[in-house]
Order: sequence, then C-alpha cells, then structure tokens
Amino acid sequence: MNWKAVAAAAAMAGIAFGSVTAADGTHDSRIALMKKIGGSAGALAAIAKGEKPYDAETVKTALTTIAATAKVFPDQFKPGTETGDQEASPKIWENMDDFKARAAKLSADAETALAQLPADPAAVGATLNTLGANCGGCHKAYRIKKD
Repeated sequence: MNWKAVAAAAAMAGIAFGSVTAADGTHDSRIALMKKIGGSAGALAAIAKGEKPYDAETVKTALTTIAATAKVFPDQFKPGTETGDQEASPKIWENMDDFKARAAKLSADAETALAQLPADPAAVGATLNTLGANCGGCHKAYRIKKD
C-alpha cells in the first residue's frame, strides 16, 4: 500500500478534527470541511498503520464523516465565491459538474465502505487507498498549492 501517498493526502486535507460553524463558502468554511475529512482519514490511517488498534466504531465514525462531508463540500463553491481563496483553482467553477462528481464519488465510496465495513487494519488500509485516490485526484485537478 502506498502509505506515503495516503499520509500526504491526509496531511493536505488536515489532520485535526474540525467543525463547521458556518457554511458560507469562505476559505475558512472550506478548510473546516477539509479538516473534518482529513481528521477522519487520519483516524483510518492510524488503524491501517497499526498505530491504533482496530476499532469498528472509529472506522464507522470516520467513514460516516467522510461520506456526509463530501456530499456538502461542493455547496461551498457557489457562484460569486471564486475570489479570495488562493487555494481554490478557478477550474472548480469552470468544471463544476466534474467537481461535484468527484465529491459524489468520494461520498459514495465512503458509503460503500461503510456498508461493507472494513474488518481489520489491512481492509481499512485498502479502503483508505481508495478514498485517498479520490482526494488526491481532486486536489491535483482543483487545488492550488500554497508556496
């Protein structure tokens, strides 16, 4: 498994759990949602790497958070919010259907994993590879890296 890629994706998304206080399409609200996904990916990565013991409730919570957050994430990119966020590529608004489809795929993959709950660290790792590929593909297409 490509743990470096998974760890990089989790780090890019943010490791800390975050909460959203306002869904207003600002940079801060977008980052808060990414931190929720990143925190969940981090929890899964810790299990997959053996840093934390397998815990079905932790896996369920993480997958549920990823699925729910990915569903609402595109709503943070309404028309008129294209400016002021130096990490969000203008390509998001130019290719909104693709952007939404990528978020929907991440959510669907998390829901599929939730329905067939990974039963051990290896299965959690395989699930994380799938989810991480979704995250990485979207970041590559639509995120501007800060220097």
